[in-house]
Amino acid sequence: MLKRYLLITFILIIIGIIIFIGYLEFTNKPFEEFSGTRAFEDVKYQVRLGPRTLDSEAHSRVVDWIVGELSTEGWQVETQEAEISGQAITNVIAKRGEGTPWIILGSHYDSRPTADRDPDPTNCDKPVPGANDGASSTAILLELARVIPRRIDGQIWLVFFDAEDTGKSTGTGWANGSEYFVSMLEGKPDQVIVLDMVGDKDLNIYMEGNSNRELNNEFWALANEIGYSQFIQIYKYDIIDDHIPFIKAGIPAIDVIDMDYPYWHTISDTVDKVSAQSLEIVGITVQKWLEQYSIIKNSTN
Repeated sequence: MLKRYLLITFILIIIGIIIFIGYLEFTNKPFEEFSGTRAFEDVKYQVRLGPRTLDSEAHSRVVDWIVGELSTEGWQVETQEAEISGQAITNVIAKRGEGTPWIILGSHYDSRPTADRDPDPTNCDKPVPGANDGASSTAILLELARVIPRRIDGQIWLVFFDAEDTGKSTGTGWANGSEYFVSMLEGKPDQVIVLDMVGDKDLNIYMEGNSNRELNNEFWALANEIGYSQFIQIYKYDIIDDHIPFIKAGIPAIDVIDMDYPYWHTISDTVDKVSAQSLEIVGITVQKWLEQYSIIKNSTN
């Protein structure tokens, strides 16, 4: 009887050890580097859905897909819904970790309803495919969601903004989703990095003039240190984008955007204009910045 009891106890101990090891592997998966190839597949998927304009089927489907991808990777996911100017919008928020530092990485996922910069006037009322403008930055955030470890120091939020690209040439109506998000935000994050139009095959990312100077210098210096000459340490544009509501709220934020993109707001903003290499350059820079900021640790170091 005693031998049987000892055998059962031994088996239970072994089972407990196996479960504990499995838990550790689940919660702290080995460091994995960002894959531009995987991100590019996500760009292609979004574009296959069709233009992700407000109230469209493609818009609803891309929200469901983003939520599903984030949930699969173990993020705490919620949607934030609102009505702005008579239109329903949905921001998607994914959270991991707690405490400080608190970092927000953002991207808009909607695509522009009108190709008002298309050289052919007959195309100007058509929706933009949004391969670079919308899908590229969304794909980078989703790939970061896969490679950021489950156990981190501090907290990271990945925020997918709606209704960034519904604005008018007069400068009104832009960044509605991020504006609403910031208005509802409790507390102030330490740093915010917004990505937009970062998949161009001919990638040239200049500093944006409304962005936080200190964070700009830090991020571009890191990119150059890695060897990415595509990040050019010169201010060239002042842009209304999803970083502006954060700046207005006194939160350090930058806009990482390649405005030297001839297909911007045209029907030619298609998958063939995007490259996996460009996605990887930007994605790895963000990943390395998170390491440098000590919010994630590279277990291979």
